[in-house]
Amino acid sequence: MSSKILTGDRPTGALHLGHFVGSLQQRIRLQEQYPQTILIADMQALTDNGTHLEKVSKNIIEVLADYLAVGIDPEKTTICQQSALPALAELTMFYANLVTVARLERNPTVKSEIASKEFGDSIPAGFFTYPISQAADITAFRADLVPVGDDQLPMLEQTNEIVRKLNRLAGKELLVECKPILSKVSRLPSVDGKSKMSKSLGNTIMLGSGEDDIRKAVRAMYTDPNHLRVADPGQVEGNVVFTYLDAFHPDEAFVGDLKAQYRAGGLGDTKIKSILEEVLQELIRPIRERREKLMADRQYMLNILKAGTERARIETNEVVNAVKDAYGLRL
Repeated sequence: MSSKILTGDRPTGALHLGHFVGSLQQRIRLQEQYPQTILIADMQALTDNGTHLEKVSKNIIEVLADYLAVGIDPEKTTICQQSALPALAELTMFYANLVTVARLERNPTVKSEIASKEFGDSIPAGFFTYPISQAADITAFRADLVPVGDDQLPMLEQTNEIVRKLNRLAGKELLVECKPILSKVSRLPSVDGKSKMSKSLGNTIMLGSGEDDIRKAVRAMYTDPNHLRVADPGQVEGNVVFTYLDAFHPDEAFVGDLKAQYRAGGLGDTKIKSILEEVLQELIRPIRERREKLMADRQYMLNILKAGTERARIETNEVVNAVKDAYGLRL
């Protein structure tokens, strides 16, 4: 059996440069090598936005536009909507009976995200159990390769635990275990260098950003607070401008020379920001232009999403029916 890829995003906002360097570039490459499915995970987005319904619904199209604008090809990659696939919800319910509350509480990814959301004693049940939902997503597509960051490895471990338990119950290899494809790029910092990227905090650069927005964001980037004069030696480590140059400048040797000059003194922050801005303007301009055309033709995008979801529905129904057979529920 050839390998299959499953990846996706929660539609809680349009995508930014962190998504681009962290996952979208990887997906563009992977679609040339494997059958790939991208899941717009709107149900998972509701686990911590259950009272902000419009935030999720309106961003389904925004995220889809970003995928298409950067080069995801719907002829090579199936793009589908999580909530339009009933099999995923059914599998989540079946799997919930194979996982204990204690096991969910031990999941380090869940613990970390619950702490970051500051739920206190009001943790939504859906958020607490989303590792089970994620396992349903992965297994429903028989995906054996899942692009993730290091922080998501516990989620794949729990998915494979569910796979092994159900396979033992079925007495055969009914579901497929998965392996991670780890990103080679570390997480891109926010422009202020202090917090996680967030559109609401205004500390990121969106894939649809205009020229003025890009310029403003680059000028606001954190550099070296002790680099007060051009002649002063500067620090590259922790300098957001150099982190972005490493991620996006096509000439690694040129960036290396800039770092040497900055460390030695004689290279100002204004100059390196100007270089970075030029790179980002050239990168984002064609993405923005394609995105604007896509957003002007909403029906075209809806047709892509509908077609991808229909293909995914057939595929995921086969898996949930096999699980029902294993449980003896299809009489």
